[in-house]
Amino acid sequence: MKRRRTSMLSLLSLTALIGAALVGLPAPGAAADEVEQVKNGTFDTTTAPWWTTSNVTAGLSDGQLCADVPGGTANRWDAAVGQNDITLVKGESYKFSFTANGSPDGHVVRAIVGLSVSPYDTYFEVSPQLSVSGNAYSYTFTSPVDTTQGQVGLQLGGSAEAFRFCVDDVSLLGGVPPEVYEPDTGPRVRVNQVAYLPSGPKNATLVTDATAKLPWQLKNSGGTVVAHGWSVPRGTDASSGQNVHSIDFGAYRKQATGLTLVADGETSRPFDIGTSAYEKLRLDAAKYYYTQRSGIAIRDDLRPGYGRPAGHVGVAPNQGDSNVPCQPGVCDYSLDVTGGWYDAGDHGKYVVNGGISTWELLSTYERALHARTGRPAELGDGTLAIPESGNKVPDILDEARWELEFLLKMQVPDGQPMAGMAHHKIHDEQWTGLPLLPSDDPQKRELHPPSTQATLNLAATAAQAARLYRPYDKAFATKALAAARKAWTAALAHPAMYADPDDGIGGGAYPDSDATDEFYWAAAELYLTTGEKQFADHVLVSPVHTADIFGPLGYDWARTAAAARLDLATVPSRLPGRDAVRQSVVKGADRYLATLKSQPYGMPYAPADNLYDWGSNHQILHNAVVIATAFDITGGAKYRDGAVQSMDYLFGRNALNISYVTGYGEVNSHNQHSRWYAHQLDPNLPDPPAGTLAGGPNSSIQDPYAQSKLQGCVGQFCYIDDIQSWSTNEHTINWNSALTRMASFVADQG
Repeated sequence: MKRRRTSMLSLLSLTALIGAALVGLPAPGAAADEVEQVKNGTFDTTTAPWWTTSNVTAGLSDGQLCADVPGGTANRWDAAVGQNDITLVKGESYKFSFTANGSPDGHVVRAIVGLSVSPYDTYFEVSPQLSVSGNAYSYTFTSPVDTTQGQVGLQLGGSAEAFRFCVDDVSLLGGVPPEVYEPDTGPRVRVNQVAYLPSGPKNATLVTDATAKLPWQLKNSGGTVVAHGWSVPRGTDASSGQNVHSIDFGAYRKQATGLTLVADGETSRPFDIGTSAYEKLRLDAAKYYYTQRSGIAIRDDLRPGYGRPAGHVGVAPNQGDSNVPCQPGVCDYSLDVTGGWYDAGDHGKYVVNGGISTWELLSTYERALHARTGRPAELGDGTLAIPESGNKVPDILDEARWELEFLLKMQVPDGQPMAGMAHHKIHDEQWTGLPLLPSDDPQKRELHPPSTQATLNLAATAAQAARLYRPYDKAFATKALAAARKAWTAALAHPAMYADPDDGIGGGAYPDSDATDEFYWAAAELYLTTGEKQFADHVLVSPVHTADIFGPLGYDWARTAAAARLDLATVPSRLPGRDAVRQSVVKGADRYLATLKSQPYGMPYAPADNLYDWGSNHQILHNAVVIATAFDITGGAKYRDGAVQSMDYLFGRNALNISYVTGYGEVNSHNQHSRWYAHQLDPNLPDPPAGTLAGGPNSSIQDPYAQSKLQGCVGQFCYIDDIQSWSTNEHTINWNSALTRMASFVADQG
């Protein structure tokens, strides 16, 4: 699995920071067999063997350990209380509990169980918000390791103001049965909680023990039955482990709101039949990018509730992005890399993820120009309410340009070694904690080494931009094409400079050891823009050109061949053999349609061994994009219907009965992992904006919070809507670009 980060919230250098501040030495820990692992968790007469960081003053107070925590620290681990030499047994279940309070209230503490020595891994973490009256907290988790060098830590830093923290009854009890996590999945009738198109497919999934068909009724908002029929038993669904039936009510085509579906004594969550929700989602999904912008203040009049100061512009405590040096030993220059989009819930900016995201936004608009159902005016000037609205340029192009300008800045300057290559990424020297506004990030920023993949991402997106911006800004189009050519030449000279997979401190690594697909993509975009034979020749001789690239997982930042294939199939050109290219897309769509029909929850996604990938929701959307493109090529209704039906899973027709898009559906994801959409941790901060896609089920559940809740999860159940679950519930620019593209397609079908 290719993925961008290792341990997102690792302790990093916490122990190195606090080692000198130990206030006592503990006895060796006992074996984890229904035995307390924490020494002196009740603080009856002493604080030993607990330590504090040197900037924290702690002592006994009314039978508690109370600490005065300074304000103005950057990271959670900059101020901490903890105990080392904790014994953990692999596979053993532990109950971690404590009582704590803070004054003034509202502060967030990060409680961890982890490793006290390098690499400072975190095995469990939770970040409760404290109240002044005190609260009791209790969690269970399973240790993934055997160690006698464990650590219990209460990380208190990251607050602008000083506060007083008190803790008592700290316990880590081994041998306790794990707490069973049972998500509330609501009614057993699972529907698209948002909307079905009047002329589109309408399917639902019923979870039931029944093996014979069952009657169903469709009721309007007044409770009147407006349609009825029989379910189709489907047996055990591998993706969820449930016995299910399918329900098809596509014959009902009237527009309505507040409909419900009733079957087996259960009533679904309400939904509509209509097009307005998709017209709104088309814009909301694209509006997401404005509040992800770096280097500009977000205006509250344009995004009520989301206004914030500019991030990383050199205003204290930021060190800024206008003069960023390289990592030590990488280069001897600094670059102005202001602007661009923050990649996800962190403050990093990455060329490879920025590339696929920019391409997808540009392609959303380019599809509207060429497709039979395309409506470019729906993405035109004034549609997104951004600062550039009113400049006579389509708003989606204005938004994409904010990232394009940043990508151009990441190119190695003339006169330097590897001139024309693109730096892989720029981010903080160390990981920051949650919550943290971009403007409050005090970390040093660094450029990371150039990579072939980043350089080709720049070449591809800049070449695509050159043809799309030419009607609006010829100078920018010329600049973009020149940068694309320079990047292409540089990549040919350095064809195997790959990002270090271990370069994941402070930001994701985004490793990729195969640039064949990026060469194919860049050549395709340069050909479609210039028509030049040199680029056509590279496309035609590339082994990727005739390869079967539409696999079960679809495409993403590390698998970019589909970006080339889809554009070669739909953007007008004189490429020899173009009909075969178009047929390859249709063939891929047929495969995804077959998968969709085989899945009782109706999604074009069935990963091998039912192991859901990181960001599975965007993989579903990308497979749907292929189906949608087959409709654009052929006009076949089955492709239109398959692409539209794929949205049902995202909007609630799934095992968890949840919409994965913030603000859409009666029950929706809204606690995505983020440092500034962090209402779950800080009531003064907002939830993610409407139209934000959660990553979705991930069988590998890499983060400690998901591991504490989801051990042994099956497929679709490997997800939890919590800000701490960065492996199942993050938001990212490349996941929302998939949502933007598909939302626009479905809206066009209305």
